Amino acid sequence: MFVKIHGKQHYLWRAVDQDGEIVDVFLKKRRDGKAAKCFFKRLLRKHKGEPRKIVTDKLRSYGVAHRELIPKSIYDTTQYANNRAELSHEPTRVRERGMRKFKSMAQAQRFLSAHAAVYNLFNLGRHLVSAETYRYFRQRAFASWGKAVTV
Repeated sequence: MFVKIHGKQHYLWRAVDQDGEIVDVFLKKRRDGKAAKCFFKRLLRKHKGEPRKIVTDKLRSYGVAHRELIPKSIYDTTQYANNRAELSHEPTRVRERGMRKFKSMAQAQRFLSAHAAVYNLFNLGRHLVSAETYRYFRQRAFASWGKAVTV
């Protein structure tokens, strides 16, 4: 996905885990092998340990980063495999429209990181649990949100 800032495209790199939670968001001016390596290094540094499997779209720069940084992990680029990551872009697009564009890369990075944390808090996987459990999870999420806001 890309975000326009002052009329120039900036690329949004996003890592999503198997549950659909956003692990990391990273904004770069380019979408090349160097940017992919930077993003993968950032993920590896932040989450200590290699992932078992990586699913991406067919962008060739991902392959470069995979071969150089984590060649032992499984690398999947099959069609529909990265739907979870693609669907995670939707809330960002909605927010960006509502905010009438981002003003700078720093502001966009701050907003997207904070938005990812809030999204993860309230993304509860309704289809996986009973109604009673879902209500309990929602209650816990709002309690956590209340603590975060009042601090």
